Amino acid sequence: MKVNLDFYKHLLDNLHDGVYFVNRDREIIYWNKGAERITGYAESDVVGSHCWDNILMHVDTLGNSLCLAGCPLTKVISTGGEIKAEVYLSHKDGHRVPVVVRATPITSGDGKIIGAVEVFSDNTEKISALHLVEELQHKVFLDPLTDLANRRYVEMNLQVKANEMSRYGWQFGVIMMDIDHFKDVNDSYGHDVGDEALKMISRTLLYSSRSTDIVGRWGGEEFIAIISNTNKQRVLDIAERYRLLVERSSLPLGDENLCLTISAGATIAEPGECVESVIKRADQLLYESKRKGRNRVTID
Repeated sequence: MKVNLDFYKHLLDNLHDGVYFVNRDREIIYWNKGAERITGYAESDVVGSHCWDNILMHVDTLGNSLCLAGCPLTKVISTGGEIKAEVYLSHKDGHRVPVVVRATPITSGDGKIIGAVEVFSDNTEKISALHLVEELQHKVFLDPLTDLANRRYVEMNLQVKANEMSRYGWQFGVIMMDIDHFKDVNDSYGHDVGDEALKMISRTLLYSSRSTDIVGRWGGEEFIAIISNTNKQRVLDIAERYRLLVERSSLPLGDENLCLTISAGATIAEPGECVESVIKRADQLLYESKRKGRNRVTID
């Protein structure tokens, strides 16, 4: 039985959230404007394809692929239940976007399941991290290429965190990250592609950050994250999430996708410790990750 889309299109086509329908074979038969805005994929890119074609490449917070195993739509079609989950989808430009997914079965008049609908929306806590950077007091605090906080802004906030720890005992963490083999990217593809890779990774880091944390460009292909009011395990979990989501991202280059990884060093500031000492330790841990083979996190 075919699903009549006319009524749904009238109501949903300009909805802010992304909405798409699939039939029982998981063929995508409707894709609204909200889905185009969030993913970058036009209706013509996806309608007629199937979930298992893995266009959006949904992954969970651990980097596990959901499109081939653990697909929410498969579950609701087979069980008739509803599912809500926080996942990361792949934008057409290559970076990862955090979304809240809600999947519900579609039934015919006689109660038979004939397909499913998935509604996905920006994960507001993650997106607010982007708003935080956009609302910095002056453009002077933004890196012009990546739109991340620049080194000057990061240094100011590191001092603020050190002062807060001294006054209130609020611990903070620092994660230093570096793109693996980035020189090879510039040498093989040129600096224009290198710049696009930097922007792709920057978006992935920013969108996968908490609203209370700050992600900045430290210099070249090196990034830094300041993790507020935290502990060792939470800093490690966040650093691993960064690493996994970058590993699961890719930059489309014609017929191929450029995949990159990052190495990271993570640490917690100690009471009375100066900012320079914390940065130096995180940097040493980063290079320990490099020495151990890259694409890994080292924490003290």
